[in-house]
Amino acid sequence: MSAAEPVRDLVGVGIGPFDLGLAALLDGADADADAVFLDRKPEFRWHGGMLIEGTTLEVPFLADLVTLADPTSPHSYLNYLRERDRLYEFYFYETFQIPRREYDAYMRWVAERLDSCRFSREVTAVEYDDDREVFEVRARNPETGERHRYLARDLVLGVGSVPYVPEAFRDLPDADVFHTASYLDRRERCLDADAITVVGSGQSAAEVFLDLLERQPERDYRLDWLTRSDGFFPMEYSKLGLQHFTPEYVRYFNSLPQETRDEVLPEQDLLYKGIDPETNDRIYETLYEHSIERDPDVGLLAMTEVRGIEPSADGPHRYRLACEQRQEGTRFEHGADAVVLGTGYHRPTPEFLAPLEPRIRRDERGRPRITEDYRVELDGAAGRVFVQNAELHTHGVGAPDLGLGTYRNSVIVEQLLGEAVYPVDRDTVFQDFGVEQFLSDSPAQGRTDHPIQED
Repeated sequence: MSAAEPVRDLVGVGIGPFDLGLAALLDGADADADAVFLDRKPEFRWHGGMLIEGTTLEVPFLADLVTLADPTSPHSYLNYLRERDRLYEFYFYETFQIPRREYDAYMRWVAERLDSCRFSREVTAVEYDDDREVFEVRARNPETGERHRYLARDLVLGVGSVPYVPEAFRDLPDADVFHTASYLDRRERCLDADAITVVGSGQSAAEVFLDLLERQPERDYRLDWLTRSDGFFPMEYSKLGLQHFTPEYVRYFNSLPQETRDEVLPEQDLLYKGIDPETNDRIYETLYEHSIERDPDVGLLAMTEVRGIEPSADGPHRYRLACEQRQEGTRFEHGADAVVLGTGYHRPTPEFLAPLEPRIRRDERGRPRITEDYRVELDGAAGRVFVQNAELHTHGVGAPDLGLGTYRNSVIVEQLLGEAVYPVDRDTVFQDFGVEQFLSDSPAQGRTDHPIQED
């Protein structure tokens, strides 16, 4: 390692909405922060396989990369509209939830404006140099094989989650049995099938089902929707319920013992899983329209687990799905020619972190220990590793929420620069989550002489 190599303040791995937002905020900070962000893709692309026409963000447009931290930023969604001469069109659009395809275009516009973004850089290894107290990040260009090396005092991981396909389904032809993440690439294959089955009941599965349902009259296929969940339920979208996606709730959740956090999270599935109410309504309304004067060739069955999928040697369809309705305990076979798996995403530990693994502190379940300010706890390293959307177990349901991305990035920017460049919001909701805050906010209760009792 040459002593002349520059040491940057920060290297970011992965350029999704969260790291891109951090890059945008650092670009606007009144400080000389030397940062570079790396991604293996040749250009910015956000869930390209799910940019279905008519789908929208599940959060308001104010949850862009910068606005909730800095409304004056030139990297805001409104400035994107201004620069693209679309501001008046958006003014008359009169909705907070914007098309997902345009949000993707907006983020690509920001990425192209930032010199700190480097694409075609697949990170292969990250090591820590104890002598120089820096991270060494090695990367390669997937297309050309060209190799790169970066040194940095700190690291931020924004690699995102990856589509999860159950092991039992992984050896099947992916032209016929595939994850929703690849839907647009394989939609034509679906439309040519005689029978299509969608598996899962989250937002992605619902959007795929709706898209296929709307196209069904033109192609005349059988369409089924199976899920092991109790029903095709909407996400919680009331204004008071949404206050769980706030800095206050993040801090409250983080203050709880890990055992309590692990008990709470499974009870909050419908805060961040399920189907958004508008999509849920559109599915029902489309089914109703299709049912006028005829029964739609559609089936929906909840509480049903698909245990296996096998090619069919005989029969009318390419595949047989081994299913079980768990409340009845009834097992049955179901035929399909194409299967779209809305089986969610998972977050395996990236292979490039293997050299750092001995330093990473983990909890009893093997998850990294993460501090309130989004740092991974490390042994024997002065450098810091920050995480983006890898802290569900320590910070709660808001970890993947776009609306909280600017808050997390404001916290990270303050740690990087040693000063509060952007506001770290403290009082943004009408409810309290902990007793101490409730009592301090209530003058009558605040005068009590009775201390808080803890078991």
